[in-house]
Amino acid sequence: MADTDVRLDPMTDDEVAAWLPEAMDHYEQSRREAGDTAEQAAAARRASEERFFPDGRIVDGQLLHAIRVGDDDAGWLWLGPWDDLGETWWIWDLGVRPEFRRRGIARRAMRMGEEIAREHGATRLMLNVFGFNDGAIALYESLGYDVASLHMAKPL
Repeated sequence: MADTDVRLDPMTDDEVAAWLPEAMDHYEQSRREAGDTAEQAAAARRASEERFFPDGRIVDGQLLHAIRVGDDDAGWLWLGPWDDLGETWWIWDLGVRPEFRRRGIARRAMRMGEEIAREHGATRLMLNVFGFNDGAIALYESLGYDVASLHMAKPL
C-alpha cells in the first residue's frame, strides 16, 4: 500500500455524531480494563465528553480526522492542543478498524498527525496508552515516543 493510499479527512458533524458513542464506549471500557471501577470509568467518559464535545460537536482547536484508505473508512485520529498556548499537542485517540489492522495504517496516520501538529505550531506531541495495549506501545516506541509519565497500580 502506498502512502498516498492513506489520508486524513476532517470529520463532518454527522461523522462526529456517529463516531462519538463508539469512541467513548471504547474509552470507558479501556478505563475499566485498566482498573477503574465502572463509576470511575463513566465519570472519566463524561469529563472527556464535557471538555471536548459539550454539544456533541468537537470544540474549536481540536482536530478529528477519519482515516481513509481509498474510499474506505479505516479509522480515526483525534489530536489537538492541551491548552491555549498550543505548544504541546496530544494524540487523544487513534483507532484503526479491525479489518484494516496490520497494514501500517496507524503508523502512517501517526506520521501525518505529527506533521499536522507541527504545522499548527506544536513543539511537543504527547499521548496516553493503556498498559495492556502492547501493540500500541510497540508502535509508539518505534515512532520515537518515550515514556514521559508512568502510572502503576496493584489490585488489593
